[in-house]
Amino acid sequence: MHTGFQVRRFRLNVLRGERTSVTGKLLENRHAGAPGRIVSLQALVGRRWRTLTRAHTRAGGRFRLSYSPSRLGSEVVRLRFAGASDLLASHRRLGRLNVYRLAEASWYGGGGSLACGGWLSSSTMGVANKTLPCGTLVTLRYGGRSVRVPVIDRGPYVEGREFDLTEATKQALGFGGTGEVWSTG
Repeated sequence: MHTGFQVRRFRLNVLRGERTSVTGKLLENRHAGAPGRIVSLQALVGRRWRTLTRAHTRAGGRFRLSYSPSRLGSEVVRLRFAGASDLLASHRRLGRLNVYRLAEASWYGGGGSLACGGWLSSSTMGVANKTLPCGTLVTLRYGGRSVRVPVIDRGPYVEGREFDLTEATKQALGFGGTGEVWSTG
């Protein structure tokens, strides 16, 4: 028999220390599943899927998975049912689990050369950071919007600030002049 997932709600953007959660139903031949089935939340690490947490289905195939990530970052996650003697295995990708921390940011624009190579223009997506290696991908979130951009420059050189957003990154986030952003880096 075929299986699948009906996802009702999921929370994949969290600050470090908060819990991520997924609720839904395991479907068996497009009908609500039986209780006692094991559903897993998995993350793609390299080329392999690693199980983060598991839950047993309740009546009607309902499940709720809850997980508290311990480290910052961004990784692809999926739901997985391993199957049973009479049921086929199934999985469903959910997207990226992003674990953030708060970081002070500002923005800069204009033109000129970048410390990591290339030239800055009003359409350049990226951030400046003093310590992260050039090319490191950082996911930033602000006001419900998020972008995944590389470190392309060095700075900011203002006490207490960690990131300088390029003009294009600032616009993509709807960011003001200075303030807090959520950062995976």
